[in-house]
Amino acid sequence: MQFGVIDHMDLSNQPSVQAHYENRLRFLESCDRAGFYGYHVTEHHCTPLGGCASPSVFLAAAAQRSKTLRLGTLVYALPTHHPMRLVEEIGMIDQISGGRIDLGFGRGSVPMELEYFGVDPKNARGIFDETLACVLQGLSTGTIDFQGEHFQIRDAPVFHRPVQKPHPPLWYGVHSLESAERAAKEGFNIVCNEPAAESRAYIERFKSVWSSARPGQPSPKIGVSRSVFVGRTDDEALDVARRAHGEFLKSFRFLHTRFGKVPKTSGAEANFDELAIGGRGVAGSPRTVAASLRSDLTRVGANYCVMRMAFGDMSFEEMSSSLDLFVKQVMPELAGL
Repeated sequence: MQFGVIDHMDLSNQPSVQAHYENRLRFLESCDRAGFYGYHVTEHHCTPLGGCASPSVFLAAAAQRSKTLRLGTLVYALPTHHPMRLVEEIGMIDQISGGRIDLGFGRGSVPMELEYFGVDPKNARGIFDETLACVLQGLSTGTIDFQGEHFQIRDAPVFHRPVQKPHPPLWYGVHSLESAERAAKEGFNIVCNEPAAESRAYIERFKSVWSSARPGQPSPKIGVSRSVFVGRTDDEALDVARRAHGEFLKSFRFLHTRFGKVPKTSGAEANFDELAIGGRGVAGSPRTVAASLRSDLTRVGANYCVMRMAFGDMSFEEMSSSLDLFVKQVMPELAGL
């Protein structure tokens, strides 16, 4: 079992934006020293949840503050990017990091964010498909030559080739059996953010399709995403997690509230307790967290646990204390899974 962090870099009630970024880079350094596999950032816009509105900028900084930690996106929202600029940015940060970039791509989960970019959410799938095709072509061959409905790029040379060939590892967020099948056929690593029963079904389908579509190939990263906070006692941990997750929900729902919408899946829970009951979060003492994650990870069949360990208005001291307890008292209990 390997471990990683997914970070929305929520701007909720942070002392200053500058201090916020410095604290996240310090937190990332601790993950690097602890031997975590990866640190994955999200992309959101026009919302406090958009602390990492430009993933490439943050990852370039993170590359200078880490040595072995892999740095990734979950995800680049492709309809907000022009493929020419994005392929050059990816090539640059893979070179800057010495080949430590992992790439997750998505359509953009919040339609209102796309509309601020002048993108009709109905066109998001088509734009996603064309952008991804252009990016992978450019990274792999050094040229983008593409004629589509949304992009027409004629024989454009790409000089910012990545260290990793033909391109950095690819990731996909799986939310259905169909997406699990698609990810396996395309050779993606995956992350599931659903409760154990749903995640297990998606992962089983993914493994089945992978074995038939890619016989003999080694297993990729198969991850589940959970919100995790470790305290000295259950009560101490729950107090922090409840408060911080409440602020996270305000940020998560910012645009939904502004436009009178209701989140469909993530962000629909009323509080941290509902998140935990639904199997997507745990807060407690090291013993409590270790037991919960052991049961969860064993049940779903994952080999990668990617955690929200810094969320909402959590202070640097709180997230650092939680990480320290996790590394010293939880991680050793789970590493052999």
